[in-house]
This record gives sequence, C-alpha cells and structure tokens, in this order.
Amino acid sequence: MKGAWKGLPVDYTARLDAALATLHEEGRYRTFIDIERKKGQFPHAVWRKEDGSEQPITVWCGNDYLGMGQHPVVLKAMHDALDATGAGSGGTRNISGTTVYHKELEAELADLHQKEAALLFTSAYIANDASLSTLPKLFPGLIIYSDSLNHASMIEGIRRNGGAKRIFKHNDLEDLRAKLEADDPAAPKLIAFESIYSMDGDFGPIEAICDLADEFGALTYLDEVHAVGMYGPRGGGVAERDGLLDRIDIVNGTLGKAFGVHGGYIASSAKMCDAIRSYAPGFIFTTSLPPVVAAGAAASIRVLKNDQSIRDRHQEQAAVLKLRLKGLGLPIIDHGSHIVPVIVGDPIHTKKLSDMLLDQYGIYAQPINFPTVPRGTERVRFTPSPVHGPDEMDRLVRAMDQLWSHCALNRAEMAG
Repeated sequence: MKGAWKGLPVDYTARLDAALATLHEEGRYRTFIDIERKKGQFPHAVWRKEDGSEQPITVWCGNDYLGMGQHPVVLKAMHDALDATGAGSGGTRNISGTTVYHKELEAELADLHQKEAALLFTSAYIANDASLSTLPKLFPGLIIYSDSLNHASMIEGIRRNGGAKRIFKHNDLEDLRAKLEADDPAAPKLIAFESIYSMDGDFGPIEAICDLADEFGALTYLDEVHAVGMYGPRGGGVAERDGLLDRIDIVNGTLGKAFGVHGGYIASSAKMCDAIRSYAPGFIFTTSLPPVVAAGAAASIRVLKNDQSIRDRHQEQAAVLKLRLKGLGLPIIDHGSHIVPVIVGDPIHTKKLSDMLLDQYGIYAQPINFPTVPRGTERVRFTPSPVHGPDEMDRLVRAMDQLWSHCALNRAEMAG
C-alpha cells in the first residue's frame, strides 16, 4: 500500500492495524472458513483448512433452512435454464436484463403473497435498502416508524432516505402508539417491522401493528425474510399463517434462505412496485439476477407452495433440539419459532465454543457477537433443518453438553 504510505501526514496502515486490533481484543474479529458443500449431502460439507487438509463437517448455522438448495426439482430447473440461456442476465432490468425467467419468478412471488405484483432485487438487503430509501420520494413528508431491532438493511434504508424517522421500542405497541399520536395526523406514515427477528427468534405483533396502522392511516412494511417458505399453508410467511396478508402493504422477502437460492424482493400493489422500480437507484443501476438463479427460485417456491410436510419436519426438528438443549440446562431463548439461540454472554467464550465445536466435533456454528446482538448476549445460533438426522442431532447435543462443562459456563437448574 504505497510503501505503507510512508511520509504521508496520516499513517493509514497504523489506523487499519488499530481498528483490527480492537476487534481481536474484544473477541469480535470474524473469520471465514472455506466450506465446500456436497451435492445431495447437505447438511454435510467439507472444511478445507489453511494447511491444505480437509475435515468433514456438519453445518448447523446455515440459512438454507429447508435444504432447498439441494432439492432435485430446483437443481433441474437451474440446469435447464443454464442450458437454454447461458450464465448471466446481460444487464440491468431496464436495458437487457429482463427475461421470461424474471417475469415468471415475480408472478410466483406476487401469487405467494397474494399481491398484484412483485419486484426482484439482487438481495433482500438491497430490496430493503432501496425500497425504504425511495419511499419518501414517492410520499413527500413521509414519517417512518421503525422497530428498534429491525435488520441493518432496514435501518440503512431509513437512515439514507433523508425523511423523518421514529424508532419505537422493540415490539412495544404503547411506544409505537405514543409516537404515532405525537405526529401530524395529516402526514404520510409507514410502519416498518419484521415477522420474525432472527437473533432471538421472536415474532412481531403483526395484527396489532396493522390495527394501529389502520387507526393512524399508515402503510405497513413487513420483512418476512426469516419466515417465507417456512410459515403459512403455502410458505407465504407469518402474515399468511395468521391470515393477515391483505393488511400488509409491502412485503420484503429473500430467495436465499428457505428457498435455497439467491436474491430478494418486495411484493405489493402494481403501482407501488412500478413506482419503486422507476425511482430506486438500487434497482435501476444493478445488473439483474442471472436467469438460472431466477429459474431455481421459481421452482423452489412452487415446491414449497405444495409441500407442507417439509415445513412440518422443520418445525419438529427445531422443537426437538430446543427441548433437548433445555434439558441440559443450557440458556435457550425460545419464542416458538425455528430459531435456536444459545446464550453464552461473552464474546471470547462464544468464539472459543464455536472453534471447539468445529475443531473437535466437526460441527459448524458461527459465533454471533456485537454489533449483530447487544453486548452481553453473545450466542451460538443453531438452525436445524428437515435434513438434519437423529445422528447429527445426537452429536450436537453431546458436544454442547461436554463443551459447556469444559468451558465452565452456567446452566439453568434442570427440571426433575
């Protein structure tokens, strides 16, 4: 880097060293491991170590919640699209990047969420950021009311939009009401929240927030990223499960978690999607998803619309894992969703526990530290899937029991 930038008034290298050293000292430095997933063998994979050796591992922290990234119908659709069209999309949607595969996928998503239209983005992060930063252009004077634990993509989009924002306490309806009451009744309003908050696995009070939105004339913006594919009779999310889709104005979702592929989207009215499509730089200037990805996502959605058994097995796996870990006295947060967070409460211990799970037991579960979660709530978060078998679960439970004792971590008093 320019000879370590010697002679310059600012020692940039030293500042980079200091920034990285801070993360190391706090136990928050994140490391990547090289994983090779094996077709048809998920959740089993291979860890390629820095010394060139390989170790078989079981992935317990992936967001391919249902194993759809390995589903034969999805893989066939992607092979067919690749053979038919080649690799890339050819450009942005406005220039040459709109294909029959994109239109087909948007139609599947609109149908999934019972909306007039859907709009594809390269990720759910971009979908949130681009949509929420664009809405004040469409509704001048818009006030956005955002749950304090909303995802970073929502926070960033709201921060960048230049409009008014109000942060209400997490899932606190009284605080939300007070903030709505304090503002001009004539001002356009939007409430942005999530159906499932992925770090604790708790549910947003969708119906109650919709009631407040009706009372105060606000639009509703619901992030269903950790729920699409997994909840509702066709995988339309928690809003579908609870019969509330007609009360949500804009749904955000992902194609990279339960659907097992890649990309993000919003679903809404035709006019809302058209306006965001026409005004959002994050949409206008981004190369569209490759057709092969769109084809795989559409196939995955179709499968999950018609196969409730996959969702049932997923929920059973999560319930069994939580029950068994609780039986060991481990501090589990359980809000009834598929998320299984085990609280360690210290970044260094969390990283150590994660490293030992990988090194000694071949169990891959990344540590989750600040700023993803508040300090003092550091955790290992497990994501059981329908394809984690009894043997994999037995090994995980035994490993957690042994390592919890080895690290001298506190346990809750066991029942019985």
